[in-house]
Amino acid sequence: MGHAIGRFLTTLLLAALCNTVLADLATDTGPAPGPGLHDILNQLASRSFDDKEAAIRQLAEQDHPRVVPLLNALMNRDLVQHRDSGAILLGRKNSDGWLLLDPVSEAEQQQVGSRDARPVVINNRLRTVINNQLALRDLASPDSEQRYQAAGQLIGNADPEMLSALTARRAKETVARVQDRIDVALNIATLDNDDLAARLNAIDALADSLHPAAKNALRDRVAASDNPAEVRAAEKALARIEARIERYQTADTLFFGLSLGSVLLLAAIGLAITFGVMGVINMAHGELIMIGAYTTYVIQQLLPNSHEWSLLIAIPAAFMVSALVGILIERFVIRFLYGRPLETLLATFGVSLILQQAVRVIFSPLNRTVVTPEWMSGALEINPVFSLTYNRLYIIFFALAVFLALLTLLKKTRLGLQVRAVSQNRTTARAMGIRSERVNAITFGLGSGIAGIAGVALAQLTNVGPNLGQSYIIDSFMVVVFGGVGNLWGTLTAAFSLGIANKLLEPMAGAVLAKIIVLIFIILFIQRKPRGLFPQRGRAAEE
Repeated sequence: MGHAIGRFLTTLLLAALCNTVLADLATDTGPAPGPGLHDILNQLASRSFDDKEAAIRQLAEQDHPRVVPLLNALMNRDLVQHRDSGAILLGRKNSDGWLLLDPVSEAEQQQVGSRDARPVVINNRLRTVINNQLALRDLASPDSEQRYQAAGQLIGNADPEMLSALTARRAKETVARVQDRIDVALNIATLDNDDLAARLNAIDALADSLHPAAKNALRDRVAASDNPAEVRAAEKALARIEARIERYQTADTLFFGLSLGSVLLLAAIGLAITFGVMGVINMAHGELIMIGAYTTYVIQQLLPNSHEWSLLIAIPAAFMVSALVGILIERFVIRFLYGRPLETLLATFGVSLILQQAVRVIFSPLNRTVVTPEWMSGALEINPVFSLTYNRLYIIFFALAVFLALLTLLKKTRLGLQVRAVSQNRTTARAMGIRSERVNAITFGLGSGIAGIAGVALAQLTNVGPNLGQSYIIDSFMVVVFGGVGNLWGTLTAAFSLGIANKLLEPMAGAVLAKIIVLIFIILFIQRKPRGLFPQRGRAAEE
């Protein structure tokens, strides 16, 4: 009997224990949840800047997609405190006061008057904390570009927390340019170290950096240090940096010279054909460039939502429009004036004035802006002191592509053979059955179309206006005469030579004086070699 009672009591105790365990399991939902974004944001209502800093740091630690927008909203004074409830909300300023939104969901809550809410007040210390926290988040980003930018923001930051984060990131960073940027930040911070050997090592490392902050930090170290060895090391590092900067500045000048040369090549290559084949001094060539630029503008207006592709459409459109205008000029004006260069010059000058005035009437005298496509915007950064803008890079390659296409046309096609025959000896070409009048019209249209393509390129570098072509007509004639009339290789060589020479002279003499010097050089050169660098062959060249 006693054993039965004992077993019964034991069973009751085990059942009670199981029920207790099951009840605990049912009520246990894990560790208590941390504060939500709303709770953290409401801490910003405190008047204490220390409390606000703690809230900012706590907010930055949250793994939530709204953290970065909320930190930026706080920086931009878009987080406001509702006077009645004391809650921190997103505020959109409008004519009626504030439109309040939920800071997490961005759902509209209510419209209040301008006095019913006020922006959360922060000081410069808190702004620094916010920037640091944003940089720390970007420093851990999987995107190398964000890490690169974040490391740049932390250059010159002596906050131990930031330096510790940079050191930790450097240990696992695999992208070379991000590593270099982090090294610059850490070495600049090391310049304030008490250890002389560490400072000397940092100075030696900064000597290989072209970042402006590295140069400024070394200058400050020269002024602040009283150690002769450290001063000498810093001065030597500065000399190395200055020498490298000078080399890259020269490279930058050469790049701009190539860019100018490519523009001159596009502007002059069409003139080289018409001037070389037909002997026509076409003073309306600049206006044909202008027509190509305005065609680009019109195409963009017709395709307002397709800026990325409108430029590609504008290239053949500008060629056809300018070519058509060129053929009309040749058919109705120039063909009556062959062999009379002075009358041709005056007639084409009059045509240029007519075209300018027509554009003023149609589009107004105001300059028009052509939107650069996204794929042509920005620059290829080689280092902090040298970058290649994409629009100029594309124009250089585009100019070379047009040159090669035209060269292939003249060397490999029947039309090219006829053009070369007429340019070398018009009388013999006619005797061989070549219709020189037809060749003249097609050649003038071809040269005019290429001028239109030049206008497409120029529209990416400058505003489009009625006087656009006037800026390049003289330079185009200089290129053609210097390179050799009718010789494409001479035009290519002359365009890039004059472009680079202009840009090399500009830092020393200024833009205007540089052009004058180049013009004087060409005048003296023509006195010695009247036919240019690459004179044309054939009997026509002797006439």
